[in-house]
Amino acid sequence: MLSFALIVCAGILFRRLRVGGLDPGSLQFAINTSVFNLFLPALCIKAVYSSGIDIDTILVPAAAGLTTIVTMLFSLAAYYVFGKMTEITDPEKGILVISATFGNVVYLGLPVITGLYGEGAAKYALFYDLFAATPLLWLLGASVAVKYGTGRTGIRDSLKTIASLPPIWGLIAGMALKAAGIALPLFIVKFLDQLGGLVIPLMIFSIGLALSLPKVKHAYLIVPAVIIKLAIAPFFAFSTATLLGMKGKAFASCFIEGAMPTMIFSLLIAARFGLDISLGGFMILVTTALSFFTLPVVISWTQ
Repeated sequence: MLSFALIVCAGILFRRLRVGGLDPGSLQFAINTSVFNLFLPALCIKAVYSSGIDIDTILVPAAAGLTTIVTMLFSLAAYYVFGKMTEITDPEKGILVISATFGNVVYLGLPVITGLYGEGAAKYALFYDLFAATPLLWLLGASVAVKYGTGRTGIRDSLKTIASLPPIWGLIAGMALKAAGIALPLFIVKFLDQLGGLVIPLMIFSIGLALSLPKVKHAYLIVPAVIIKLAIAPFFAFSTATLLGMKGKAFASCFIEGAMPTMIFSLLIAARFGLDISLGGFMILVTTALSFFTLPVVISWTQ
């Protein structure tokens, strides 16, 4: 976690100092685009092709889906009650429900999982995100955003977005190659390995580029969301994985992923549907900072 923190700090310094005169927003966009469309799909192919799929791997999306749905329902109920006690606008409520529900399960979760359990465990983080969390973000998360924000979306649009995600096709390609028993040439394996090796440092660096201190008038509104994201969601993840009978690294990965701070991509949903971007950015900043204290506690329970 300390090494990750240093890379995050490097990203923060690049943002503050504008090294080389680069705009931090443009730099982050370039990194995220490269990772999402090239480096991460290569890692997906390599991870599945090298380690294969077992029953626990298949159960990971089920655990992730149940955790996400239960957390969202709890968040909606919590902010319904909270809204009765204090003044909160719909755009604020919408982004906080999404922020409390969806965690940074790839950009931070993948480095943590592989750092703890080796490259073979990357498939758990990838399956958690790409076969559960990300699809639900565009299905349930977008529906919540429409309810509390502006704009419109439909199931067809969400499904088209999900189907167009390169990392998902990377996982499918890796599973197809493994199932067909196709032996990839050594230079292809090394090519995938070298591309995939760039994912983790670039993703952590990108987190630092994304962190800034926004101006938030109603900062106290994030308190329920922070508690849900860093304390209650991990409990739901633990309970769900236990209910499904998961064990070993898959169980630990689901538990840890449930404890991840708020997903950075939640800001894309906020911008697209007119939710409170500043409050969402503040939620990302606070939960990411606190996660460097809460994640070690969660990890210690998995040992």
